[in-house]
Amino acid sequence: MTNSEWMDSLTRPSKAMSAALTLLGSWIVFLTVVNISIGAYSEGRKVLWIDFLTGVRESSTTDMALVMDDILFGLVGLVIIGLGARGMNTTHESGFVGWLSGLPKCVVGSLFSSEGSSNKLISSWLVALGVVFYLMWSVMENTWVDPGVYSVAVVLVSFGVGMGLLESSSN
Repeated sequence: MTNSEWMDSLTRPSKAMSAALTLLGSWIVFLTVVNISIGAYSEGRKVLWIDFLTGVRESSTTDMALVMDDILFGLVGLVIIGLGARGMNTTHESGFVGWLSGLPKCVVGSLFSSEGSSNKLISSWLVALGVVFYLMWSVMENTWVDPGVYSVAVVLVSFGVGMGLLESSSN
């Protein structure tokens, strides 16, 4: 492997990283919309994102007015989506739009397919359980930024993604 090939492999976006960026950015934009509309901290309480992430001051408020934190957090989410889309356009055969349109079929297919190995099936279900757990808990409890819920959901999703990546690399 020449020096330029090695450097290209480090700087070229991967399909997995591009997908992760797109999904992370979408989650950030979703949280921004929830925070602006009903409050993501709990019903009627908004998260002040900068204070929440830095832990400097009080991280929530009952004032539902649009604040700079909402705008910055939403813009960060859009930039992350843009980076994922840009990477997907270079790594996926049909580009970002093709990947996005095939995502529902891919997700449902991986949950109910018997074609792959059992590790791939378990991987898909771990990710799905993590996402469903987070969404169900957040809807039922009217809070979208609960560290305890994150810790459970992140473990399920990360083990699922890890198992999926290991399975893909062994093929």
